[in-house]
Amino acid sequence: MKILVCIKQVPDTQKVQVDPETGVLIREGIETKMNPYDLIALETGMQILKKMGGTLDVLTMGPPAAEEVLMEAFALGANEAWLMSDRRFAGADVLATSYTLAQGIQAMGKEFDLILCGKQTIDGDTAQVGPAIAEVLEIPHVSWVKKIESVSKTSLIVQQEQMDVLARIEVSLPCLLTVEKGIVQPRLPSYIKKRMADRKMIHWMTLDQCPDRDPKRYGLNGSATQVERMFEPEASAEAVQWEKSSGENAALLADLLKKKKFIQGGNDHGRIED
Repeated sequence: MKILVCIKQVPDTQKVQVDPETGVLIREGIETKMNPYDLIALETGMQILKKMGGTLDVLTMGPPAAEEVLMEAFALGANEAWLMSDRRFAGADVLATSYTLAQGIQAMGKEFDLILCGKQTIDGDTAQVGPAIAEVLEIPHVSWVKKIESVSKTSLIVQQEQMDVLARIEVSLPCLLTVEKGIVQPRLPSYIKKRMADRKMIHWMTLDQCPDRDPKRYGLNGSATQVERMFEPEASAEAVQWEKSSGENAALLADLLKKKKFIQGGNDHGRIED
């Protein structure tokens, strides 16, 4: 079985800054890591390979520094890695990002049986890129996959989380899945594979290698949406401490929550006796 996992490098911090001129995140000088949901997708693929055999490749789009997450993927067992990096890809929204990745998949020249993505990225949280890739490639897809029940050479049976219910779905190959947190437990990088990763080659792709080279389909030019405003959340260090009996503390807390309109008023402050 040929499996492809789409991964992304994301900031490894909650202390992000926003460029006041462009309204985009300032990524220079901050720690990065592989998107946690993509780690889960990668481990899902590795466990399928253990049953079915085959190969697992990884693909990412980003600046040259995104090579780091591809090296991490090698240490976790990936066979080949691909990096789509081009200034003309910068500023892409969901539409342009998914189109770019789909073009990269086609440019790889491989017939993948299964494409895996994390449910979402922690820096974007749209949960739309995976399904949009499948739509461009015109293959079936299932999002929010909580469990893979069975795998064959022609299809998968999966459980999809739909709010309060689970849907059991059979999907034919080739297909794309986005996986939920908890479907598997990601493994730790192998020391031996980490040493071997230094000898592996990362394949680079630019717009010039894409089947569709129209620059209007990529980056800001290919984005149907634009961020009107982005700002840093205001940090609040306000704290209140009481050192009274449990009943008095509960009454004071209830009063505070009512003043802040987190709860509605009740009778006698909802006092709790000791």
